[in-house]
Amino acid sequence: MLRLAIIFFIIAVIAAVFGFGGIATAAAGIAKLLFYLFLVVAVVMLVAGLLAGRSITR
Repeated sequence: MLRLAIIFFIIAVIAAVFGFGGIATAAAGIAKLLFYLFLVVAVVMLVAGLLAGRSITR
């Protein structure tokens, strides 16, 4: 998911350099959405891993 966010960010930068503002805006929006989704999933997995680790040791 993070890889896709980076790819869309690169597409947005290249599109902006060549003057395609609409495509750059759309690609940047998708990259931003994927990055935030990645952060949410990473935090959820971290908390789930910590909770699972505690239940095994008790």
